Amino acid sequence: MTKIAFIGVGNMGNPMARNLLKAGHQVTAFDVVPDLLAKAAEAGATAASSAGEAVAGAEVVVTMLPAGKHVDQVYREGILGKAPKGALLIDCSTIDVATARAVHEAARAGGYAMVDAPVSGGVGGAEAATLTFMVGGSDDAVARARPVLENMGRTIVHCGGPGNGQAAKICNNMMLGIQMASVAEAFVLAEKLGLDAQRLFDVSSTASGQCWSLTTYCPVPGPVPTSPANRGYAPGFAAALMLKDMGLALQAAKASGADVAVAEKAASLYQDYADAGEAGKDFSGIINLIRARASAE
Repeated sequence: MTKIAFIGVGNMGNPMARNLLKAGHQVTAFDVVPDLLAKAAEAGATAASSAGEAVAGAEVVVTMLPAGKHVDQVYREGILGKAPKGALLIDCSTIDVATARAVHEAARAGGYAMVDAPVSGGVGGAEAATLTFMVGGSDDAVARARPVLENMGRTIVHCGGPGNGQAAKICNNMMLGIQMASVAEAFVLAEKLGLDAQRLFDVSSTASGQCWSLTTYCPVPGPVPTSPANRGYAPGFAAALMLKDMGLALQAAKASGADVAVAEKAASLYQDYADAGEAGKDFSGIINLIRARASAE
């Protein structure tokens, strides 16, 4: 049994913390939203009144927070200097690479081992403990983190040094955002041409158009019964989160001088979809924006 502090028990953090509890670990949780903290406590976690209280005595600290500014603040004000020296710090948030590396350095200077370990797999993967972790950090820190991550996910990939987990996540989700937009455009084109959606799926799911956005998250109802399209686009991964990740990709591209013209166009589509009041819907609902624009022409 490991004493684990878990900071941020929202849609993703709550099932991840539950899986740590199921694995027999002692989990102390904190969240700034009282209802989320209460939900974690109902699952068996010990509720703390602050991040500092949660990490006191912890051997491992796991964070799952909305953005880089939250990670920076929580680590500098609530974790570093309050968690025992030598504790392992695992940040599973999806944030910008620069902030991730800055927090790594602050942790190292404070005597802590740290990894950045953003995830892929959504709420379903968090609940089923089948997440993919993209991990950045030293070999020793990653080796220490692996047994903990294996309680929450199926695939753990060491992507390199500090911040490289975030780099991998940003690149992966940039591909995902582009692919979903392209799949949605293809299905709308098929509708315009009189091609049945199931027939298109039957072809493309076994041909060169095959991708996760098609075979797992198909944006039209029917072909993939478990996709959000069959639940009114209730979010597995909200459009607001995809827009955030596309923004991180564009920010990284600008800083590094990479040409991401296709990603820029895809990001503008998600921005328009969010601006239309659909930020809380699943990102695959982008097909509704594309369909509406096609009908208006």
